[in-house]
Amino acid sequence: MLEDGNCKMNGGSRPKMRDIAEFCGVSESTVSHVINGTKKVAAKTRDKIESAMVELKFYRDSHARRLARGHSDFLGLIISDIENPFFPGVIKAFESGALEHGFEVLLCTTNYDGARMEHAFRKMIENKSPGVAVMTSRVDPAMSKMLSEHGIASVFLDTSGPDLMKSNIRLNYARGATEAVRYLHHLGHRRYALVAGPQNRASHVAYRDAVDSALREFGLEAKIFEGENNVRSGEVAVRALLADKTLPTAILCSNDLTAISVIRTLGRCGMRVPADISVVGADDIPFAALSQPPLTTVRVPRELLGAIAIDTLRNMLERKGEPGIEVVVDTELVIRESTAIATTGS
Repeated sequence: MLEDGNCKMNGGSRPKMRDIAEFCGVSESTVSHVINGTKKVAAKTRDKIESAMVELKFYRDSHARRLARGHSDFLGLIISDIENPFFPGVIKAFESGALEHGFEVLLCTTNYDGARMEHAFRKMIENKSPGVAVMTSRVDPAMSKMLSEHGIASVFLDTSGPDLMKSNIRLNYARGATEAVRYLHHLGHRRYALVAGPQNRASHVAYRDAVDSALREFGLEAKIFEGENNVRSGEVAVRALLADKTLPTAILCSNDLTAISVIRTLGRCGMRVPADISVVGADDIPFAALSQPPLTTVRVPRELLGAIAIDTLRNMLERKGEPGIEVVVDTELVIRESTAIATTGS
């Protein structure tokens, strides 16, 4: 039996708000304001109530809290693929920022499927999420409108510009891609191939355009293979290249998984990286530095993306009714051992 003032509670019963109120000598409405965040409560009283909740093993009723506040404490995060090494850094930074400011994270994946994307959006609406970060560049504009129609703030990755209740993070692929091409040109490379990602995704179109623009500065162009940003894409591209009489001396890839696959397939076919062909990836996933040889790549600051996404959502929630913003995030070349001076006759 737990006793404090007028509060007596059997050890086996589930504590309620009135138990917390009696335990702390405050009104039940004060406890409710602390639990639901519906009214400012003096710091000393709030601390006392929160300590009592821990001691009495009181757990918030999330459903009741949503009813009281009109929205939940869950900020949504929608990504493409949980198995893609690009996303853990984004998730980690987003979740850390959310927890720091009293929010939980509701995570959904789409697996690049339209039906699953729609399900994810509906889940955010049904759970009354006040804000959602959509960290995939393949989004139906009609679905993105669903969020603003329900008063949900949103931040997208590489979609159209900002609007009411909507912000956008734009990756500046041009900077990193230009650095990569200029570096390869400095090493003497004149024949290029690009293993591009699916051209129905804005980010991959942006990367391809950036590489193309950088090569045109030198009056050059790349032989282009469109893939799916996976291991299979690297294998198919290499075998197609080796069937041609004129090999490139440098291969750029739209992500690191493809680039690592390109290096492996070249090795199996008797080609050496970088002695015969240089390879450049994109993203700088953790495995990039561990590949053999370590991969030169265009770094996308994934943790920064997650941090910007959560900060942008928080600012939008604080400035309700104001237009969203666009934040530009630069990419940069990270030089490792998969690139070298072009071989003679390049």
